[in-house]
Amino acid sequence: MAKKKVILAYSGGLDTTCIIPWLKENYDYDVVCCCIDVGQGEELDDLEERAKLSGAEKLYILNVVDEFCDDYVAPYVKSGAVYENKYMLGTAIARPLIAKKLVEIARKENASAICHGATGKGNDQIRFELGVAALAPDLEIIAPWRIWDISSRQEEIDYCAAHGIHLPFSADSSYSRDRNLWHISHEGLELEDPSKAPNYDHVLMLSNTPEKAPDEPAYLSLTFEKGVAVAMDGHPMKLSDIVKHLNDLGGKHAIGIVDIVENRVVGMKSRGIYETPGGTILMEAHKQLEELILDKETYEAKKEIGAKYADVIYSGKWFSPLRVALQAFIESTQEKVTGEVKLKLYKGNIIKQGTTSPNTLYDEDIASFTTGDLYDHKDATGFITLYGLSTRVRALKELKS
Repeated sequence: MAKKKVILAYSGGLDTTCIIPWLKENYDYDVVCCCIDVGQGEELDDLEERAKLSGAEKLYILNVVDEFCDDYVAPYVKSGAVYENKYMLGTAIARPLIAKKLVEIARKENASAICHGATGKGNDQIRFELGVAALAPDLEIIAPWRIWDISSRQEEIDYCAAHGIHLPFSADSSYSRDRNLWHISHEGLELEDPSKAPNYDHVLMLSNTPEKAPDEPAYLSLTFEKGVAVAMDGHPMKLSDIVKHLNDLGGKHAIGIVDIVENRVVGMKSRGIYETPGGTILMEAHKQLEELILDKETYEAKKEIGAKYADVIYSGKWFSPLRVALQAFIESTQEKVTGEVKLKLYKGNIIKQGTTSPNTLYDEDIASFTTGDLYDHKDATGFITLYGLSTRVRALKELKS
């Protein structure tokens, strides 16, 4: 009788490598590792050999960078949503896609369970498990960090060694990081004490600090069609290539470094450093274009929707009916968001250099201090009288009392 199979979300790091022998020992499942490439870069080197040495039956490496950008990053940028005014949801928008691909592999392999290496204190356990539950509620979910008694990196190394697995990991402490094409997050070490300044020379992987950024600024333009970036400096590009180029340029000029103490879904506060150089530029350019195009009421409503949208995604509910409904509103606002945005990057700053759109609502004849055909200064008298009527009535009542 064939053994049951479990699909392991595999990164190649010590945590998920250690899980392979643990699953085989405690569940007697065949372990199929699945690494979802959302832009981790060199982190994917030597994964196949490592997985096989650790006892995995098979390893899938799926490059989904374009799907990540087109189906998750693009809808997110349209929303303009930022969690707690700082976090551009880099980890949160990648997790639902990873969950989706794990389910696809589980179906292909006729597996009965999916396993992840997220801890019992973080948000990712929620994001993975809600994603799987929305797409495949029949699959068992195994979360070793909520079960086993291993409590340190050295214990993980010792556990692997006891099972004949000798891998090039050290017990040296390092930051806990998550990387994809959109961002890199950093947690741990001195960052766990909010009173301490980050050791940016040790932390940063994509970015210069403003002090180390070039003394000469960089100039660029981004072209959008219906809210999606389609060209950089006049050259048509797919979105993933635009993000890559902006990451290089933004990192060089110290764009998008965020130090935040955020409220996790599980109730605790945590501090982290986020590097989102390309994403920060893209979001700012999109925002500047919307300033020209969206009417006041829609713009205000979109900000309110954006706050809810950010919370829904942060909380792992990408596949929920609410997120889909919010997305429908967002998409309807983007029909006219087409145009070009010019920017200057200088030592951590993004400086507006001019924005144009065929759908702009900015009318120079109206906005000018000179009187145009569509606006008569005298009309303001009646408007102010009516607009301030309740204020005047209340003040008169107070005078009589």
